[in-house]
Amino acid sequence: MTTSVALFTRDLRVHDNPVLTAAHRDGDAVVPLFVIDRDLVPERCPPNRAHFLAAALAELDDEIRAIGGRLVLRRGDVVDEVDRVVAETGAVSVHLAEDVSGYSRSRTEGLRERLRRRDCRVDAHAATVTAVDPELLVPSTGRDHFAVFTPYFRRWSETHRRKPLGKPRALTLPRISADPLPKPDDLCSGESSPRLAVGGETTGRKLLRDWLSGPLAGYARHSDDLAADATSRLSAYLHFGCLSPTEVVRRVDMSTEGGHAFARQLAWRDFHHQLLAARPDAAWHDYRARPIRWRDDPHAVDAWRDGRTGYPIVDAGMRQLRAEGWMPGRARLIAASFLTKSLRVHWRIGAAHFLYWLVDADLANNQLNWQWVAGTGTDTRPNRVLNPLRQAKRYDPDGEYVRRWIPELAHLEGPRIHTPWRTDACYPAPIIDCAGM
Repeated sequence: MTTSVALFTRDLRVHDNPVLTAAHRDGDAVVPLFVIDRDLVPERCPPNRAHFLAAALAELDDEIRAIGGRLVLRRGDVVDEVDRVVAETGAVSVHLAEDVSGYSRSRTEGLRERLRRRDCRVDAHAATVTAVDPELLVPSTGRDHFAVFTPYFRRWSETHRRKPLGKPRALTLPRISADPLPKPDDLCSGESSPRLAVGGETTGRKLLRDWLSGPLAGYARHSDDLAADATSRLSAYLHFGCLSPTEVVRRVDMSTEGGHAFARQLAWRDFHHQLLAARPDAAWHDYRARPIRWRDDPHAVDAWRDGRTGYPIVDAGMRQLRAEGWMPGRARLIAASFLTKSLRVHWRIGAAHFLYWLVDADLANNQLNWQWVAGTGTDTRPNRVLNPLRQAKRYDPDGEYVRRWIPELAHLEGPRIHTPWRTDACYPAPIIDCAGM
């Protein structure tokens, strides 16, 4: 009996999973394996993501048990633990998702080097974490990646994508020991956001069905309306791979206004992954160096983090981040522009804060979105400033979003809530004057 290993990383699902499908085809028996990496958890795992990961692993185990197997969990160094599993089972192949971060690439190469000694093949499968292989689309100019989104999106929209894969009908699991599934507290020592939404593949697929059945139709018109809360809230499920981006794109009707706008956001995700694949140092260094004089202002940074900048539209987003581990895209842009363009604080400081609190934060999207806002990334208008007062007037005209997250200002009616310094409200004074920006 031949055995293969499906090593789950950022693809915690059984539906449309090239890793699991290939492992199932490759062996008579399959080890569905997840390793709690000692290099990432618990020392560096933010509490929001730890709680979400624990829930996602539980739902993945349920899905695998429904087809006759179970999730095999190990703790330790990934290369060491996979090597032990291969030695225990005599596995002939290991399958995992291809990813773009420096860490994930080093992990794959480490596995190949170690398992070559056991004549065990390691296959990394593209278009598992993204809808399109990050290295598949390149400009006709001969460059190794697209640096501007619009031409990338045009090519991405025209690119043939594989059909979604069904889940295996049944799995055979070889005799092998496993650690118990983790509880959230096993993965980190911090407290998660009090209103954090958690789940896995089962939850994510239900949310996707609900999204496609109605709210998607109004996405183009209402996605930036902060009070409407009209976004999909699927980003965490895509980040952990509980949903397949390929399947999501295939199920969206891009001929409709809402479908086209939503697909465009999925393409932004792929765009950032292809950029990081080509320029891995952009995770921590400027993609485009510009002569920006960053300021060192710890007090302003603390005020921004705590949601007390004096600008309610900024503060509401930062408070939602702490409460839910999530923010609407528009709120992220406003908060990031305020920190980098108004306060002139380095984008890496804001990116690190988001990485800690956002349950959906991955390296490619988080870092490169921050660089886009800061003017060191791919924005063709690097001097763009999102004035918080104008943003509030446009995207929260009646103050409903601010009222939801800043209850001490709830008594202020209509747009007056955005300028509490002009009222008798007890609220922090603005830490910087943005009126003329």
